[in-house]
Amino acid sequence: MLELNKNWKEALQEDNLLAELSLRLEEEKKRGETIYPEEDLIFKAFELTPFEKVKVLILGQDPYHNPGQAMGLSFSVPQGVKAPPSLKNIFKEIESDLGVKMSGATDLSPWARQGVLLLNAVLSVRAHQPASHASIGWQQFTDSVISSLSREREGIVFLLWGNYARSKAELIDGSRHLVLQAAHPSPLARGAFFGCRHFSRTNLYLESRGEQAIDWRL
Repeated sequence: MLELNKNWKEALQEDNLLAELSLRLEEEKKRGETIYPEEDLIFKAFELTPFEKVKVLILGQDPYHNPGQAMGLSFSVPQGVKAPPSLKNIFKEIESDLGVKMSGATDLSPWARQGVLLLNAVLSVRAHQPASHASIGWQQFTDSVISSLSREREGIVFLLWGNYARSKAELIDGSRHLVLQAAHPSPLARGAFFGCRHFSRTNLYLESRGEQAIDWRL
């Protein structure tokens, strides 16, 4: 049974939907399907970034579908795993934008602990089948996450990369939050992500509100 931690559970009130999602995942496992990430990692983003601590939200689409990659945080892979192309491009933009050198670390947990909610719109996937859980109900749940943050909190920076993520802008009150949109960091976008300067712009906004900037270095 999927179990969301207390502060998110109270904020979202989505117990029935989570019960349905749990059943669907259990049924697939009984059929012999391999599902990523491991069940205890599905809600990792929520464990590392409590509802009241969210300062930034980076929205991905669905988890990595190859062994050893998915860890419950959008764009992140465990330390020691080769950075996927989109993550490499994110690091290139940070280096260019902030004038820092990234270490090659690939686990984005330090961002999450500073208040960066690394949210995928879909929180599970069948092995080797991208978007295989796109229609089982996760998007209803994560839309609720975005809407609740927009409604209940103020001054969050929402980073929406690519057309899919940008479609979620309608869930966010732009008068209460900063919404930054750009092309996806995937190489398929042919470099259109570069130059967005979302990392410095995020920090300028947070500092203008008297909040601690995010240390994007890893």
